[in-house]
Amino acid sequence: MNDRVIAMESPDKAREELEKILSQQEYQVYYESQDNFIQSWWKEIQQWFGEIINTLFFGFEPSSGVGDTLLLTLIGIVVLLVLFAGFLIVRTIIRKRTFREQKPFQSVGEMEWSVVQHLKEAKEQENKQNYSLATRHQFLALLLHFHEREWLTAHVWKTNWDYVTELQKENKERATAFYELAQTFDEVFYGDRMIEHQEYVNYQKQIEKWLNDSRTDTISEL
Repeated sequence: MNDRVIAMESPDKAREELEKILSQQEYQVYYESQDNFIQSWWKEIQQWFGEIINTLFFGFEPSSGVGDTLLLTLIGIVVLLVLFAGFLIVRTIIRKRTFREQKPFQSVGEMEWSVVQHLKEAKEQENKQNYSLATRHQFLALLLHFHEREWLTAHVWKTNWDYVTELQKENKERATAFYELAQTFDEVFYGDRMIEHQEYVNYQKQIEKWLNDSRTDTISEL
């Protein structure tokens, strides 16, 4: 009881006792071992990095300061690459999910339009500089064209992934081309990606190529 009273009345004395305990050998050995472990680990990394630099630059041996700077720079680059790779992976997953879930036709009425009607609407939207909607009608024209050619069977409930799977059974080259055009359509219309005039013109030319390869009267009717 008296010891507790003394400790409470003498905080300076209690602090001195604590410092004395912490200065004992077993505590110092523990902290030194932790420092030695970190230093050893860092030296091993520096040595490994130095060997890489030496190999790449034919005998170049960086000093300690240069080695630390290069190592930190390398770590920063690796972290940025990992983050960028993660971003690409997440974006790819989102795109694939959209591709598998979204349906190009939003109503039965859109299916009842002819190829020429969709192309005319695409032209009107292009004149208004509404390239997203123009892209949509270009793609729907292509989809209906494929339906007319009996390369696939169009339905309101089908997704573009369904169409790609269907096309792959007959012609893989055609399926690949359709997949690429469908991806752009999904990104622009469902992904809210802006499409500029020149990119739209290139997209339009790809659609026209497929239409003109087997049907020469489609564009002339516009």
